[in-house]
Amino acid sequence: MSYLESLIVEYLDWQGYLVRRNTKVGRLKHGGWEMELDVIGFNPHSGDLVHYEPSVDAHTWETREMRYKKKFDAARKLIFLEVFSWLPPETPLRQIAVFPSHPKDRHTIAGAQILSIDELMAEIRSKIIGCGVMRSNAISENYPLLRVLQLSHCGYNKVI
Repeated sequence: MSYLESLIVEYLDWQGYLVRRNTKVGRLKHGGWEMELDVIGFNPHSGDLVHYEPSVDAHTWETREMRYKKKFDAARKLIFLEVFSWLPPETPLRQIAVFPSHPKDRHTIAGAQILSIDELMAEIRSKIIGCGVMRSNAISENYPLLRVLQLSHCGYNKVI
């Protein structure tokens, strides 16, 4: 699992999502799987269902479009059958592709939202800064990546 996947998993779990990572879906008759979905989360309190596919690849947008179409189509088809089978199939599914950059003229890929790594980090950083200093509101030790971010952005006793 990549560092981005680990960070997204911690971020979602910290917010109360039920999280599945590196989930193989679509068992093939001849063996193997149709697809592996990187991070899927469902928040039982808000009903939000989200699927992240982070990548630091250097492929062209045309190549990415083909690869991600296959991934996101499989997710739309199989999340409700194999991952969170208790959810009604009409549950809205947010899909997010995370890449090193987000071109100004391109906001979606294969029907999914595009986020740059920097945009994702800004979102996570904003929520962590909202916790304040570690001394009085430490993020659980179950989330070591988020905890390091809290320490680096908020400090232990005072904002650095």
